[in-house]
Amino acid sequence: MALQTQKDYDILYKKLTTNPPPGRPYGVPVAGTEKPNRTAAYRHWAVGDGPLVTALEPGINSTHDILNRSARKWPNSKCLGTRHWNQATQQWEDKYDWITYADFDIRRKNFGAGIVEIHKAINYAPEKYGVGLWSQNRAEWQIADFGIASQSLYTVSLYETLGPDTTEYIINHAEVTCVVCSLPHIPVLLKMSPRLPGLKLIVSLDPLEQGELASHTKASVLNEIASHHGIQIFSMAQVEEIGAKSGRAPQPPTRDDLCTINYTSGTTGNPKGVVITHGNAVSAIAGGRTNGNVSPKDTHMSYLPLAHIYGRLIDQIAVAEGAAIGFFRGDILGLVDDMKILKPTGFISVPRLFNRFNSAIRTATIEAEGVRGALSRRVIETKKANMRLPPGQASNTHFLYDRIWTPKVKAAVGMDKVHSMVSGSAQLDPDVQQFLRAAFANHFAQGFGMTETYAVGSIQARGDFTTGNIGGPMCCVELCLESVPEFDYTVDDKPNPRGELLLRGPVVFREYYKNDEETRKTLDADGWFHSGDICEIDKMGRFKIIDRKKNVLKLAQGEYISPERIENVYLGSSNLVNAAYVHGDGTQSSLVAIFGIDVENFAPFASKILQETITPNQVADLRIAANNPKVKAKFIKL
Repeated sequence: MALQTQKDYDILYKKLTTNPPPGRPYGVPVAGTEKPNRTAAYRHWAVGDGPLVTALEPGINSTHDILNRSARKWPNSKCLGTRHWNQATQQWEDKYDWITYADFDIRRKNFGAGIVEIHKAINYAPEKYGVGLWSQNRAEWQIADFGIASQSLYTVSLYETLGPDTTEYIINHAEVTCVVCSLPHIPVLLKMSPRLPGLKLIVSLDPLEQGELASHTKASVLNEIASHHGIQIFSMAQVEEIGAKSGRAPQPPTRDDLCTINYTSGTTGNPKGVVITHGNAVSAIAGGRTNGNVSPKDTHMSYLPLAHIYGRLIDQIAVAEGAAIGFFRGDILGLVDDMKILKPTGFISVPRLFNRFNSAIRTATIEAEGVRGALSRRVIETKKANMRLPPGQASNTHFLYDRIWTPKVKAAVGMDKVHSMVSGSAQLDPDVQQFLRAAFANHFAQGFGMTETYAVGSIQARGDFTTGNIGGPMCCVELCLESVPEFDYTVDDKPNPRGELLLRGPVVFREYYKNDEETRKTLDADGWFHSGDICEIDKMGRFKIIDRKKNVLKLAQGEYISPERIENVYLGSSNLVNAAYVHGDGTQSSLVAIFGIDVENFAPFASKILQETITPNQVADLRIAANNPKVKAKFIKL
């Protein structure tokens, strides 16, 4: 049945936020969709052969519409929060300053109108065009992004970590005329401007005039330099003022209009521009909200890079649900301190950070000596045993331990109020997931998504305490497997079908920008996106990643190896490394690997083996220790 009325959406949403009846699979095959060498299409159990979810409610066709809806429903609620640096005390404030949904709505509309006006002033006025966005997570990033969308324009994300060559490539490839960025990026853009012939406008997210003499402002100095390159520089405040005075009304985008071109940071060659529409975005947001348990009472910490679609989706779900979004200070080392001030209720992250939490909490609890260690081990083992109980009985909470033990653990890392956690972007170590489930006593799911699917695909359900899988299909997408006989994976394998994971639905991207060849390789004639991941499907309709089709090589003895998978195993199972590179050669029978150490964890590890004290700051000693045969041997055995 097609979704037509608000009541239809409300009924489906309620069903989607509940688990299937006991014993029923999370993902169900749609009858009649099987093909040779391909499984049936699997869907969310509550969707079945009905329509996939494409919107929050009738009339929501873009991210612009989503903010309109939220500003109407929660105009006075806190929306975007910033922890400011106190120049006088040279410290971060111990509070967040907020703007409301109504403030956000006004500012983004003014900014969007201003962007159009400054383009018109240089006689650049095509119907649709992209605007570069280059900054760490901050309130102004969201104001710019939603503002650009309000005029049916689209953003082109630039990563904080990109080198100059890649940044230059993206700006030229996407034909960007204007880049909106934080102040430190302006000199970088001016330096490379001779190689950016199309760049004419730069908008600073930071103030450029703060009470200095007119001839001494950042704006006057930077514009003097920029003028020699044919570039004009504006502050965000100037653009908002121009937009407010213009009287220009929003130009709402349609589902088919571009939302963003998101460049994937590939390991070889130039990055590919993933063309994403507003239809993709609102479908993913609608699907994601059914798993997040987010409400206007919630507070979200924004720190996953907004240039990545994963971080962007999470913030957009928060906006759709009227939640408050606080931004980290920009330094990942200060994240826990930011969280202690913000006190978020949900925490979305990646395995690397969960590994760090796991290591720190283990050291302070189950690996501690005396009564603390004994009690902690009892707590964790009791909860792990409870999670192994049959479905419906399994639980990671405890009536006593969650009063006397759990709150202290959560408070130590700013998780006091966190009721839900999600891990994505790479595989999560099962031991880490179960330990943190026990330690935090909250919902902790692993999910799967890609840039090409707007970061959605599958996710573990509430109450499912299994590990090593990425859950069942989400309600806005369907999944299937296709045989890969050259690697001995087929959909006829027993006990579970195995093959390459394919995804299809309203979240799947349109194309790779100016790259028809790669588009044809990845999107087939039936609309299926070929992910490159090898999965199996269990009897409960859950998917498990077991290999990677791409980046597979054959060693001299004929053995197929996935270097990327091995890298992820080390990164996911050891807190001693924060970078891994595995290399193989078809003429050789073994692999070689290079690891980058995590100094905070490696220092005590090496100290114990070498029976000498090495601190994280002793760089020279750490280098020596990393090459010590005893240390290497111990590391390999972990």
